[in-house]
Amino acid sequence: MDAKTNLKARLPSRHATEGPERAPHRAFYYAMGLTSEQIHQPFVGVATCWNEAAPCNIALMRQAQAAKKGVAAGGATPREFCTITVTDGIAMGHAGMKASLPSREVIADSVELTVRGHAYDALIGIAGCDKSQPGMMMAMCRLNVPAIYIYGGSILPGTFKGQPVTIQDVYEAVGKHSVGKMSDADLDILEQNACPSAGACGAQFTANTMATVSEAIGLALPYSAGAPAPYEIRDKFCMLAGEMIIDLIRANLRPRDIVTRKALENAAAVVAATGGSTNAALHLPAIAHECGIEFTLFDVAEIFKKTPYVADLKPGGRYVAKDMFEAGGVPLLMKTLLDHGFLHGDCMTVTGRTIAENLKNVKWNPDQDVIRPADKPLLATGGVVGLKGNLAPDGAIVKVAGMATLKFSGPARCFDGEEACFEAVKNKTYKHGEVLVIRYEGPRGGPGMREMLSTTAALYGQGVGEKVALITDGRFSGATRGFCIGHVGPEAAVGGPIGLLRDGDIIDIDAEKGTINVRLSAEELVKRKAQWKPRENEYGSGYLWKYAQQVGPAVNGAVTHPGGAGEKACYADT
Repeated sequence: MDAKTNLKARLPSRHATEGPERAPHRAFYYAMGLTSEQIHQPFVGVATCWNEAAPCNIALMRQAQAAKKGVAAGGATPREFCTITVTDGIAMGHAGMKASLPSREVIADSVELTVRGHAYDALIGIAGCDKSQPGMMMAMCRLNVPAIYIYGGSILPGTFKGQPVTIQDVYEAVGKHSVGKMSDADLDILEQNACPSAGACGAQFTANTMATVSEAIGLALPYSAGAPAPYEIRDKFCMLAGEMIIDLIRANLRPRDIVTRKALENAAAVVAATGGSTNAALHLPAIAHECGIEFTLFDVAEIFKKTPYVADLKPGGRYVAKDMFEAGGVPLLMKTLLDHGFLHGDCMTVTGRTIAENLKNVKWNPDQDVIRPADKPLLATGGVVGLKGNLAPDGAIVKVAGMATLKFSGPARCFDGEEACFEAVKNKTYKHGEVLVIRYEGPRGGPGMREMLSTTAALYGQGVGEKVALITDGRFSGATRGFCIGHVGPEAAVGGPIGLLRDGDIIDIDAEKGTINVRLSAEELVKRKAQWKPRENEYGSGYLWKYAQQVGPAVNGAVTHPGGAGEKACYADT
């Protein structure tokens, strides 16, 4: 028996390729042009979320080819496949956004089923959008086969009247246009020039937040999360990942050896340090869930509370992902956090080395101002804050990066669904000082927990981003800015306090203390709860109906199955 066959003897693919009884299976592989040597090597699934829905995914198939070359060069056999993506930029602002968060579960499930069904031994996952990234990492942790994650890369910034712009500027331009602050001609020019290349939205919105997480959590190669999609170095990262996967197979180094509680805390720390997307507070608990680790919104919020905000990134700051990569990338960010005690350096990574070992030779770059030293931060506390109170017993989340004020009190103005609120904003029928409440948009009630970027961006474009507050049991885009609180739980659909609010109820929000309360007595809330009746959504069948039956609360990541804690047998041990 040679070394490769010896290795194959303990891998899942032996069930599809080894022994006389697998002659029919091998016949199929010969039909695809594989040699006998390739059939008896380890099989590596190369999964991408390629599609033509949006620029975030359009470069993924090219990158997959580079990864496959690396797999082959390393002595394994690549097997490419695609899964879905629902791209938030296209789904935003209409009923299509209800499909966004559920797509995360479909991505994880479909990658799992493809790997299980074909008995693959390892996984390289390439994704480029908001939900495809956590979905791919969830699948890696669920399957627990040796795996390396690759981000497809960010888009390059556009230019409008000589100034750099991102898609955030286009969303906010809609609000400016609605109040006569932008002409039809300028809006037309802006929309044609804001997105000049392939890649995910360029600022520290959800895509780049989760890409940053992929390095900090240890599933991606150092520096690989920062390079924009058009940069040729992306193919080098893909090739290297392909070559390195065989080392992980030989060492039997698996995702759950890497994604520990400490690694999850590292991931939460980089979100806070970059003023990243509040969606991370949904995705980190979901990734933890696949590993059988309880890591809720409150655990994420605790890390946010004690981590400094050091990266001056949009939407609250000045720079985009390309700038941070060219200043030193995620490793430079992680290095200053590690040096000042905000990261666990002993966490293992896909390099086979610890975080501290990976960062050992990273030198501080004094000629850049994208990332501040962690002892001289932009803010002493993280760019994202967790909230709790009688309006959100299960917690809520707000991005404070770039906000001038961290407190807000005002009367509630309640809307059942985003569309009603957006109409009020578009027609300017709200009042300064109000707290706009969008409810029945949670994981179960939406169903799908939509993002509210169209509404929040319109408010900001109208110049009232910090003159009103907005709370919802739904979500916000990473591009959202202003006093916007999401993930309010329990959600309205299950009788949470947000569903009991009435117009005029006074709401107090304090992001310094981390509180969100309504000025109602416990007795009044109990009385209203007794009068409350469940509200049916419009889905009586199909995937969104199925999702609504299965999905859990946002505080635990809006997951749909028991996770690693309920696992009876690990796929990787098949």
